[in-house]
Order: sequence, then C-alpha cells, then structure tokens
Amino acid sequence: MSAADAPGLVAVVLVTVVTLAIGAYGLRFSRTTSDFFVASRTVGPRLNASAIGGEYLSAASFLGIAGLLLVGGAPMLWYPVGWTAGYLVLLVLVAAPMRRSGAYTLPDFAEARLASRAVRSVCSLLVVGIGWLYLVPQFEGAGLTLRTAVGAPEWAGPLIVGAVVLANVTAGGMRSITFVQAFQYWLKLTALLVPAAVLVAVWWGDGRPGSGGGDAAWSVPVAPGGGAGLYATYSLIIGLFLGTMGLPHVVVRFYTNPDGRQARRTTVVVLALLGFFYLLPPIYAGLGRVYGEGIRSDVIVLELPRRMVEGVGGDVLTGLVTAGAFAAFLSTCSGLAVAIAGVLTQDVTSRVLGERRGGVAAFRVAAVVAVVVPLLGALAVRNVGVAQSVGLAFAVAASTFCPLLVLGIWWRGLTAPGALAGLAAGGVGSGTAALLTLAGYSPGGWPGAVLGQPAAWSVPLAFVVMIGVSRLTASRRPAHAGRFLVRLHTPETLRSADAG
Repeated sequence: MSAADAPGLVAVVLVTVVTLAIGAYGLRFSRTTSDFFVASRTVGPRLNASAIGGEYLSAASFLGIAGLLLVGGAPMLWYPVGWTAGYLVLLVLVAAPMRRSGAYTLPDFAEARLASRAVRSVCSLLVVGIGWLYLVPQFEGAGLTLRTAVGAPEWAGPLIVGAVVLANVTAGGMRSITFVQAFQYWLKLTALLVPAAVLVAVWWGDGRPGSGGGDAAWSVPVAPGGGAGLYATYSLIIGLFLGTMGLPHVVVRFYTNPDGRQARRTTVVVLALLGFFYLLPPIYAGLGRVYGEGIRSDVIVLELPRRMVEGVGGDVLTGLVTAGAFAAFLSTCSGLAVAIAGVLTQDVTSRVLGERRGGVAAFRVAAVVAVVVPLLGALAVRNVGVAQSVGLAFAVAASTFCPLLVLGIWWRGLTAPGALAGLAAGGVGSGTAALLTLAGYSPGGWPGAVLGQPAAWSVPLAFVVMIGVSRLTASRRPAHAGRFLVRLHTPETLRSADAG
C-alpha cells in the first residue's frame, strides 16, 4: 500500500468502526423477536425515512449513476428519477395499507390476504431471489471500491462488508440497523455533497471548461437506436417506477412504523431525502466529461477528487467519497440481509431448528445464509454491471410483487390460483431475461432491448394473467377478502373509535 492509499484506508476503517459502534448501541434496545424483525413497530417517520434512504441508496446510486451518465448521457437520468418516483407510487398505493396489514414480511401479507401456503412459498422464493440479485452487485462494488481506494485485492471488500453486516444484523436485527442506516444516509449525502461543492468551485476557477457545448446526443433523454431505444427507455421507467414497491428491504421498513399514517409521512420524507441526494451524481458525471479522461466510468466518483484537487485536499476528498461508498454497501446489504433473514426464519430455519416460528436463534442462522450465499456468488462472478443488475432486480420485483400488492390491496377478486399464475408469468419472464442479460447475452436491436429491459412486457403480462386466472377461479375467492380489505383501508384512528 502506498501513501496515496492511506486516506481510503482510514476512511474504510472509520466507517467500519462507527458502524459497529452504532450497531452495538442499538443492541441495547433489541430484546424481543419483534425488535429483530420490525423494531417493535416503534420507528418514527424521520428516523425511518433516514434509514430507508440509507439502505436504498446503494452502490448503484453512489457509484453507478455517475458512471452511467458519463457513458450513456441523459437517458441514464431515468435511473435516479425512477428510483425516486417509485416512492410516489408506493405512497399512493401501498405504504399505509401494508402497515395496517400487521404482517412482518411480504410472504406474511400474501398468506394473510389469500389464505394460501403455496402463494406464501412462491413469495418467499421471490424475496430471496430478488434480494440475492440485489446483494451480488453490492459486494462486487465493495471489492471495486477497496481495490481503487487502497489497492486491496477485490475479494477483500466483499469479505469485510459481509463480516460487518453479519455482526450488526445477527446482534440486533432491525432495531440495530435502523440506527446504522440512518447515520449512513447522512454520511453518504455529506460524502457526495462536500466534494461536489469543492470540485464545482475548482471547475469554475478553471474558467468553466466544457460549458460551451458538446455532444447534443448526450443531452437527449432517450436511448439511441430508434424504436428499440424508445422502448428501452419506457421499459426502464416502468420497471423503476413499479419495482420499488416490490423490493423486500424497502417494504419491510414500513412495517416498523407505528401506524399507516406514520408510514405515509415516512414516504413523504423519503421523497425529499432521495430527491436531494440524486442532484449530486450528475455533477460528477458532468465534471468527469471534462477532467476524467482515462478514468473508468464505474470509479469516476472515487477518482475525480484526486484528479482535480492536488495534495492533501485531494486526499481528504478522496477519503470522504470512499467512506460514503463503503457506507452505501454496508447499509444496503444490512437492509437486504434483514429482509431475507426474516423470510428464511419463518419458512426455513425455524422449522430446521425446531423452534417456535420467528425465534431469535433461527433469525441469526437465517442471516448467515442470507449473506454468505450472495457473497460467494460475488466472489465467483466478476464484472457484473452494478446499476444494470440492480435495474434488472427492479424489473423482476415490478413483474411479481407489484401486481400482487396492487391487486391484493385494491381488488377483492384476487384469488390464490390467479396470484400463483401471475407470479409465475411475471417471474419466469423477467427472471429469464435478467439471467440472460447478466450472462452476457446481448443480441442487439429489438431482441436485445426486449431482454435487457423486460418490464414493459413482463409487468402487463403478470397483471393480465393474474386478473384473468382470478376471474376464471372466482369461486376460490377467500371468504375473508372483503373484511381484510376494509382493515387495510381503515385508518387506525377510526378503528380505535369503533373499539371505544
């Protein structure tokens, strides 16, 4: 390790130590199974919104957006726009009813709504699959960051992140990581905001090079390629807008609010936090077009400060963005680990250990499985595009859980056979496209666009199949569906008044 690597090493060590310290603080409040799963449903809107921002702003947001914009131009702006706007859809359609359902996990909700163990099992498989698809690029990004920042081998980043996440999640569950993720949101925001301000000042002092014009195609927000490019843009928008509600680590955080009203307030605050954060990556992309010659696009955020600012100032800024990047991996991996572990606990490890459903020991075993499997996958698979793979995870979530949640919350006619058929159609279609894309199969033209961005056809397919099969099996509509929907849409204040 050279002297130039010292700032990055110090940043990684400090983030790791502070993360473990905050997790240990949260452990003081983790006593019950409910603490581990949903922080006993006592997290207020501001703290919960910061925690959601912490886990949601992953490697794709911190590193990937700037790189995508640098290479792909304005069409890539749909990633941050879609990731933010997805919370608007979540606010309108899902947030409060999901909290009122009383569920711990997405499979819990599915079983309670449809009275079907089969639907629950399929949802559990989807939660684990989507979570692992999301985790692999986080671990890969951690390896890339450590290699760039301190010259460490690429396997070191995933191992360190995995160890820290396991320490926090197994020790205190949701209660501990809520405090950790809230801290990490503000760290990530600071880690991008402060260097961006300094770099813009340097650019201004240099006479604002590159501001006089450039490639006009770079500023057009539609992917190139004619009709196929237009399809890819709209398909990406659909996947990002609708996929947010199906991400297991996002939905589970709304179970931690005291009631549906607080869940809605949380979502509003999240919109503000994400909107402000996503103003920053385009700055790095724009400056990278001027100062980033020879820098790989996926590390432009890490390399640009040292390229533009010489001496100690550049080292300090590099250490700051490295700290933010490392926090991004830790927070997102923690949220995903809790979400996956919650599902595995209820459906796998509790039965294997012979405990009553939801035991703390079973949760800890499940957390190990939730982290170790994608960690091994990240060590075995290289060069998976961070933002692209996360975008595909959104497409799979939009094609499965989005139809299930929207119809399950707003349509009494949904049946278990209809849900299973729709989940199969959307999941197999989008999942196959995602696997082929990640495997490197890219035929180009329309076939490449349809596979690379499947949401435009897989989401409508799932909705049509789910509705069609439900109508054909109307006799199997759950008897309690009407009462359950009333519960989802009745504010807690009215329930309390009726009970009084």
